[in-house]
Amino acid sequence: MNEVIEALEQRRSCRKFSDKPVEDEKVKLIVEAGLYAASGMGRQATHLVVVTNPDDVAQLSRMNAAIMGAEGDPFYGATTVIVVLTDPAVSTCVEDGALVMGNLMNAAHALGVGSCWIHRAHEEFDSDEGKALLAKWGVEGEWRGVGHCILGYADEGGEKPAAERLASRVTYVR
Repeated sequence: MNEVIEALEQRRSCRKFSDKPVEDEKVKLIVEAGLYAASGMGRQATHLVVVTNPDDVAQLSRMNAAIMGAEGDPFYGATTVIVVLTDPAVSTCVEDGALVMGNLMNAAHALGVGSCWIHRAHEEFDSDEGKALLAKWGVEGEWRGVGHCILGYADEGGEKPAAERLASRVTYVR
């Protein structure tokens, strides 16, 4: 089987991370893959914020949990969070951000790094606290949060096997 197809079939979301940090070289490669995602009319209207500062990761986790109405860590102990932002003035902004998220997660898998898409970035960065974080990080302009790509090394039981794919999800018209 083609190794790309095989990797796409094997990638799973990780929901339990060890405390081992992801090496800077791997993070850079993952980010680069995200930057090569397709975008509507080639506009590249996304912005990535790579967060490894433990205090900022903890703040994002707390904000995300509050939006969800929970108290646990929605980032599952991940040490790196890539926030994907998009220009809300672009008509394909959400789709462009989703493509970036897919590339980030697939690149992480290719490098042996666990990942998971965590939602609620839109609500986080629509808030005053989220806007203050962007200002603190030097991110200027109007941005809409698309998602958080959490990264780390899977702890035991962090990745579950894939469920069988449902054949009823495809219709062929010939």
